[in-house]
Amino acid sequence: MSVVWAATSPESGLFHPVERRSEVKDLSDRFNDLRSRGQGYVEVRSPNRDFPVLILAFRDDHAVVHLMSDSERMSLLVGDGTVPSGAEVEVPIMDDLAAFTGDFVLDIDRAWDLLHDFTQTRAAGPLGEWCEL
Repeated sequence: MSVVWAATSPESGLFHPVERRSEVKDLSDRFNDLRSRGQGYVEVRSPNRDFPVLILAFRDDHAVVHLMSDSERMSLLVGDGTVPSGAEVEVPIMDDLAAFTGDFVLDIDRAWDLLHDFTQTRAAGPLGEWCEL
């Protein structure tokens, strides 16, 4: 199954915004490469539609998942309790670090599983509870 994605470049460590169409395996390889480097930012969508776009931003074992429903609406996936509500975690959003409270932080393995599910179903609703920004 193919997907369209853009991600942090492993070579430069900067977000490379040029979208690429490939099989999910290539996306998985990029994710694993970035994970071995400790952080990354990935945007994924269906090849047939511009939206929804699922965004996975992670650093070490913590991740934050965003959903762009359309050009005007963005939501955050509610966290899985990995980090206490009052604590903050920084993850890269494109090229800058951004802080998120534990309310929106997930374990990296859980976040990757959700992104992988999205690549198969193209549906974001079943992934969990979303908080519109």
